[in-house]
Amino acid sequence: MLFKKISMKNILRSLFFVFGLLMMAYCAQTNEASQNISRKWMLVQFQDFSKDFLMKKGVNLDLSTKDQYGANMGCNRMFMKADFKPDGTVIFSQVGSTMMYCEDAMKLEDSFGKSLPAMTRYKIDGHFLTLTSKDGSTMKFVAADWD
Repeated sequence: MLFKKISMKNILRSLFFVFGLLMMAYCAQTNEASQNISRKWMLVQFQDFSKDFLMKKGVNLDLSTKDQYGANMGCNRMFMKADFKPDGTVIFSQVGSTMMYCEDAMKLEDSFGKSLPAMTRYKIDGHFLTLTSKDGSTMKFVAADWD
C-alpha cells in the first residue's frame, strides 16, 4: 500500500534534492581550498637549505593573483601557472624566471626552478602549505600573513 503512493515525480524530486546537496558540498570544498591557497607563502623547508637562509632571502611563492603566479628567490623573480585541484593534486607549468646573476642565490634558484614543476600534490595544514613530488621530495611554506 505504501509503495502505491510513491510516484515517479516524488522519486525524481528526491534524487534532484540529493544531487543538489552533493553539488553544494563539492563547491564549498573547492571554494575553501582555493581561498586557503590564494595567498603569499614563505618557503621554510627545502632540500638542504637552512630556514635562516630562506628567511634572510625572503624566499616566497605568491599565489594571491589569479592565473599567473610568482615567486621570489632573493634575487630573481619567477613566474608560473598552476592548477590546484580539490583532490590535492597540482600541476605547475610555464615556469620561467628573470636572469640576473646573484652569487649567493643561484643554487637555490636553480634547485627551486627544477623542483617546482615536479611537485604533484599539495596539502594545507593550518598556516602551512606542503608541496610533494612523486619521489617524495617536499617544499614546505608558511603563510606570509600568519603571525
